[in-house]
Amino acid sequence: MAAVQKLRRCAVSQTGKHSASVIFLHGSGDTGQGLRAWVRDVMTQDMAFEHIRVIYPTAPSRPYTPMHGALSHVWFDRHKISRDCPEHLESIEEMCSNLGAVVQDEIRAGVPKHRMVIGGFSMGGAMALHLACRYHQDIAGVFALSSFLNKDSLVYQAVEDAKQQQHPLLDLLQCHGTADELVSHSWGEETSSLLKKAGMTTSFHSFPGLNHQLCRAELELLRSWILKKLPLESSSSSDGL
Repeated sequence: MAAVQKLRRCAVSQTGKHSASVIFLHGSGDTGQGLRAWVRDVMTQDMAFEHIRVIYPTAPSRPYTPMHGALSHVWFDRHKISRDCPEHLESIEEMCSNLGAVVQDEIRAGVPKHRMVIGGFSMGGAMALHLACRYHQDIAGVFALSSFLNKDSLVYQAVEDAKQQQHPLLDLLQCHGTADELVSHSWGEETSSLLKKAGMTTSFHSFPGLNHQLCRAELELLRSWILKKLPLESSSSSDGL
């Protein structure tokens, strides 16, 4: 197995005591710094919190088949951009290991897994679903923006297995533009419905006229959802120490 690669990352630090973390994964061809800047441009400010650190890792550069093997910052390879093909499991597994190291770094910083959320945009959302549903089912939640899973994805089986073993299942927030020309809105809807059928609690939000991009209403919705999943903890437990 390939050695775990230390991923480049940037972060928006919490303004107070660090008690929770969000890992936000970019889409294909982007970087963590690029996604942070895009979020800041859309919201006119960073997505920042009093108690939550937001981490934006960058995928390593690798040959990407849909770009005829050209190097690109992608979380995994694809045979093609389609729901109707097998997943490129070797590259997905490698990146689950690399991103698992980011999770472990947050644990070492004192944040338990139930105080973490993992999500992403486009390919980053699919990567987040693999990482969370297959390897870190004890986090607080997962989100996917303008994303999809292949129709025979291992994620569906992982969710079904967890349900059969009566393990708690993650809540999923999905957002998708109705005018998305790269990742069809119907692919996102189908992903949501199959994950719901497998046992997850899913919340799917459509944004009329939105193409393959972020919008302010979507990011405000995401911010509210994150705060529900990772509320500011009461300081009463530390009072008097």
